[in-house]
Amino acid sequence: MLKYLETSREVVLEEESLRDGLQNEPRILSLDEKLELVHLLATAGIRRVQVGSFVNPRTVPQMADTDALVGLVRAALPHLLCTALVLNRQGLDRAIGCGLDHISLSLSVSDSHSRKNVRRSAMEALEAIVVLVGVAVAHGITVRAGVQSAFGCADEGCVPEDRVLEAVRRLAAAGAVEINLADTAGKAHPDQVRQLVARVRRLEPAVRLSLHLHDTRGLGLANLMAGYEAGVRLFDVAAGGLGGCPFVQGAAGNVATEEAVHLFQGLGVDTGIDLGQLHKIVERYQEVLGRPLPEKKHRM
Repeated sequence: MLKYLETSREVVLEEESLRDGLQNEPRILSLDEKLELVHLLATAGIRRVQVGSFVNPRTVPQMADTDALVGLVRAALPHLLCTALVLNRQGLDRAIGCGLDHISLSLSVSDSHSRKNVRRSAMEALEAIVVLVGVAVAHGITVRAGVQSAFGCADEGCVPEDRVLEAVRRLAAAGAVEINLADTAGKAHPDQVRQLVARVRRLEPAVRLSLHLHDTRGLGLANLMAGYEAGVRLFDVAAGGLGGCPFVQGAAGNVATEEAVHLFQGLGVDTGIDLGQLHKIVERYQEVLGRPLPEKKHRM
């Protein structure tokens, strides 16, 4: 796996617009609308889609139909890597019930963000997620473990890198084969990305590493490029730059899928994604959400 990360020029983009992108949207999309968007994304060449999260529908009503959507996507698009976010045992049980074979389990290494998100300290959340990783692996599920606020917290400021590395070490030991470093508050800068990626890769060279970058300070693409230069080949993106965190005031959306594809095309790096089809998806999102989206590439 380390050799792949160092030598391959191919990049995989995991589409987050249906989960991270929609979780804060006031208009609740129907199951048919979500399924239509998944089909459009697959037609454009997207190979990995996080279709939702298994969370309390009273807290995040946009995600209430994740179970049903997973079933429809897996039946209609078996070639697509369909995944979803899990934060607790109830969510894991739902994911198992849906027959998912890949999930994202996630925790924050910021105490304040963790308490807002799951009402637990960062250490308590880590202990709980480590257990859930083991349970998921025992059920034959591939686990991507996410480390939120890995590059800093909106409330606490800097988060010690050693705290991030300890979380990575424990998650990998529990059986996670992918680690996702999330810039939840959008505080990262390129040198920081390069440094943390290098430390994680030295610590766990056999684990596949991905980045989840928010564009709060306009550095999303710069940080993505820094991650690529440091050897990362798997990135989270969202059509139209959708996204944000409900527990981080002012957090912007993710790196727009279109902008990431445009960047990599200019570098001669293969993503397997049709940029023209992505523009149509941005337009469809704008239609169903009833507002313009923040990304820039489709307007050029």
